Amino acid sequence: MFKYIKSDLPASIVVFFVALPLCLGIALASGAPLFSGLIAGIIGGIVVGALSGSKIGVSGPAAGLAAIVLTAIGALGGYQNFLVAVVIAGVIQILFGVLKAGVIGYYFPSSVIKGMLTGIGIIIILKQIPNFFGYDEESAWDLEFFEIDGGNTFSEIFQVINNIHPGAALIGVISLLILLFWDKVLSKKGKIFQLIQGPFVAVVIGIIFFTLTQGNSLLNITSNHLVSVPIPESASDFLNQFSFPDFSAITNVDIWVTAFTIALVASLETLLCVEATDKIDPDKNVTPTNRELLAQGTGNVISGLIGGLPITQVIVRSSANIQSGGKSKMATIIHGFLLLISVILIPTLLNMIPLSVLAAILLIVGYKLAKPQLFKQMYKLGWKQFVPFIVTVVGIVFTDLLFGIGLGLLVGIVVILLKSYQNSHFLHIEDKSNGKHKIKMTLAEEVTFFNKGAILKELDSLPRDTYLELDLIKTRYLDNDIIEILDDFSHKAKERNIDIKLVSKRGVEENPESFAEFFRTRPKSDISLS
Repeated sequence: MFKYIKSDLPASIVVFFVALPLCLGIALASGAPLFSGLIAGIIGGIVVGALSGSKIGVSGPAAGLAAIVLTAIGALGGYQNFLVAVVIAGVIQILFGVLKAGVIGYYFPSSVIKGMLTGIGIIIILKQIPNFFGYDEESAWDLEFFEIDGGNTFSEIFQVINNIHPGAALIGVISLLILLFWDKVLSKKGKIFQLIQGPFVAVVIGIIFFTLTQGNSLLNITSNHLVSVPIPESASDFLNQFSFPDFSAITNVDIWVTAFTIALVASLETLLCVEATDKIDPDKNVTPTNRELLAQGTGNVISGLIGGLPITQVIVRSSANIQSGGKSKMATIIHGFLLLISVILIPTLLNMIPLSVLAAILLIVGYKLAKPQLFKQMYKLGWKQFVPFIVTVVGIVFTDLLFGIGLGLLVGIVVILLKSYQNSHFLHIEDKSNGKHKIKMTLAEEVTFFNKGAILKELDSLPRDTYLELDLIKTRYLDNDIIEILDDFSHKAKERNIDIKLVSKRGVEENPESFAEFFRTRPKSDISLS
C-alpha cells in the first residue's frame, strides 16, 4: 500500500480539500448536523477505503441522497431515529454483496457511464459558479436541478450578477489562475511541483488573503463565505457532537422502508461510480463490485452507529483523486485521516479557507470530467453511442443523477434491441493446454454491452503466461463497450505475459496495439461497429 506513496500523498491532500466542503455542504443540504457529514467522510475514507477493492475510488456522503435524508429526518421523528435506518441500510447492502448483486454494475453501457461523468462535470461547474463569485454558498452542494430552497441551477447563476462579493471573487480568480498555471506549466518543470499540488498552494494563498484583508470593507470575506467546521470548546464538547441511533424505534415500518430506499439508491450510485472510475482510471484496474457493496455496507453500519450520514462511492472525489495522480487506496485512507486530524486539531484554521478557493478547485475537476472534446469523440462513434450519451447528460443536468442515468439507460437498451433482437449472444471458451496455456475465445455473431460482464470476467480470470486466440470470424456486430474492454485488457495483458492472437475475416494479427484502431480501419462489409 505504500508503494505509490509519492503519488498518493499529494493526491490525498487534493481529495481532502475537495471532500471537506462537500461533507459540510451535503450535511447542510440534508438538514443534518454539520458534523454528521464529516463523520461520513472520515468513515468513507478510512473504513470503506481499507475494505474496498477499488484502488482509486473515494467514498463519503453523497449529494444524491440529500433529498431522501432531508425528508426522512422529518418523517421518522428526528435524527436519532433516522440513524437506525442508516444502520439497517448498511446491513442490507452487506446482504446485496453476499448475494453478488454487484454484477448489476456491469450492465450499464459505456455511453451512459460517459454521459454520467460529463453530466456531473457540468453540474459541478454550474453549481460552483455562485460560490466562485461569493454568492449563495448553500445551493452549491444541492446537485439536483430543482433545489431545496425553491430555486434551480440557472436561477442561482442569474442571481450572481447583482450579488458578486469582490473579495471572494478576487481570490477565486487568483486561485483559478494558480491552478491552471500549476497544471499546465509548473507541474512539468520539476518533481517538487508534482509533490506539492496546486490546490494546496491555492488554499494557503486563500488563507493568507483572508488574514490580510480582515478589516478591509471592500475585500473582507465574511464567515458565510468561508468553510464552517464546528469548533468544540473541549474534549467533551467534541464527543457531544456524535449522535447515536435510537433502536427503540426499530419496529417502525417507515424506518425499514427508508432503510431499503437508502440501501438501493446508495448501492446503485456506488456501482455507477465504480464503473465510471474504472473507465477513467489510467491503470485500467477492475474493481470487484460485490466486495465494494460489502465495504459500503460496513461503512454505513459504522457511520449510522456514531451519527454519520449515509455513504456511497462519490465520483467527484474519485475523479479528483485520479486527476491528482492517486495510484492506490492509500490516497483514500490518508484523506480520511486528514479529515479526522484537521477537525480535531485545526478547525479554526480550516474556517479561514474561502469557499471561492474550493470552488475554483471544483471548477477544474468539473472541466476535466466534461471536456468539449468528449462530445466530439462520442459523436464520431455514431448515433448509437451519441444518443444515449447526450440523453444522459441532459437528464442529469435538468433532473438528478439517477433519473438522468435511467433515461440514458432506457435509450441505450432501445438502441441495442433495435440492432440485436434477432440474434442470440454467447461466449465460448475452449482450453487447448499443451505446454503454454492456450485458450480460444469465440465471440458471438452479435456482441453488445449485455455481454460485457461475462467477457470482462473471463478476461480478468485468465492466468499468467496464457496464449489467447480471439476468434471474430462469425462476428457481424461488435459493440463499442466490448472494444473498450479489449483495449483495457491488452494493457493488463502485457503485465501478465498474455499473448493475444486476433483472428478475423480480414486476417490474423498478433498482439494488436489498439483494438479500437484495428476495428476502425476494417472494411464495412467485414464487421459492423457501434
